[in-house]
Amino acid sequence: MKGSSMNTHMGKIVVHNEVIAQYAGGVAVECFGIVGMAGVSVKDGLVKLLKMDSITRGISVALHQNKLILDFHVIVAYGVSILAVADNLISNVKYKVEEFTGIEIEKINIYVDGVRVID
Repeated sequence: MKGSSMNTHMGKIVVHNEVIAQYAGGVAVECFGIVGMAGVSVKDGLVKLLKMDSITRGISVALHQNKLILDFHVIVAYGVSILAVADNLISNVKYKVEEFTGIEIEKINIYVDGVRVID
């Protein structure tokens, strides 16, 4: 089991990386300008928009010296500032995930894998 752990006065708490990825993905798709998470097919090299039930495939969670490193593969809405969307995503995810897990985030990497026109 891959997870992030912390020790408290009552014992050890382990949060599975999949749980962190699912929560972070939910926070990310709530951000303005994010259409969804992207999944890249290694075989084809194609990028596709992931459905909500497979949102964690577009997010990578790693623990480095008791701090989280999150990688997001996102699809952004056409016509929005990528810099503004990325800043919004970073601030929302950093605040909410740190509050949710109690683990500090060291780095958030954002990979824009596509642009979509939204209706």
